[in-house]
This record gives sequence, C-alpha cells and structure tokens, in this order.
Amino acid sequence: MRAEKQYLISEVETHLKKSDYVILANFSKVTVEDTAELRKRLAVEKAEFHVVKNSSLRVAAKALGLPEFESALSGPTAVIVGGKNSAGVAKVLKKFFDDKQKLEIKVGVMDRKLISAADLAKIAALPPFESLRSQFLGLLTSNAAAFVRVLDAKVKKEQPAAPAA
Repeated sequence: MRAEKQYLISEVETHLKKSDYVILANFSKVTVEDTAELRKRLAVEKAEFHVVKNSSLRVAAKALGLPEFESALSGPTAVIVGGKNSAGVAKVLKKFFDDKQKLEIKVGVMDRKLISAADLAKIAALPPFESLRSQFLGLLTSNAAAFVRVLDAKVKKEQPAAPAA
C-alpha cells in the first residue's frame, strides 16, 4: 500500500478512536461557511466534523472492528466523532439540519452497534441527560414516599388508639 494511502487510513482510524460513537453524514450541499458554523456548534459538545474518503473509512472501520455500513458509503462522507455526549451531538446535528436543511445523516455507530438515521433523530428528540436524571430521581423518591405512607397507615390501623386522659 502506498504511503499516502496508509497515512489517510491511519488518520481516519485516529478520528474513529476518539469516541464510542461515529455518525456518518452526507455534506454535499454544505458550504464552507456552514461547515465552519457546524464545527463551532459541535465544539460545545467536544465533537469534531471531518471529511473523509469512503475507501479510507471502509478500511479503517474494518480494522477497528466496527459494524458493516457499506451501504452508507456512497457520495461524499463526513464523520462526526468525539466527546462523551452522543445524544448532545445528535441534537446539534438535528438543530443544524432544521436550520439549514443541508446536512443529511446517513447512519451512526454507537457502542459498536449500527444506528439508523431515524433512530438518531429519536435520540436527538430525548430531553437532556440532567432532565432525565431528575425525572428518574423524582420517580424513585415519590414511590418511596408513597411506600412510607402506606406503612405508616398500616401501623396506625393496627395500633389501638391511646385512651384519653
């Protein structure tokens, strides 16, 4: 393999190793200004947007053991990687698409599982993680409080009333 080709493949491998998710997008309608804006939005989530060659991506993904996404490798491809918050990145991409109507999500890989563009849109529609956490904690505390009230009522029912003095 030529040195230039090996360099491109190793560069793509480096990008793919940056996170446990990869989102592939078609950027054919995106201008240079749009790309700069998208990169700025993604930087908030510590994510990166890289244009890659399909052949280099194919070889690098196979070398890293990622699932087969050959059908998504048609036309120009960009990879979005980096950061810990894949849902936040999906939200940024959805918002960018809604604003510009230019970027098309092809497919994603999360935890080495293939995720469709429709599933990524559902992930983007979820509330923020902190909101989900507070909702979950609210459920736990409300159920615990209800359980304590039931126990308290049972104890009061079983204990005879104290005689009045």
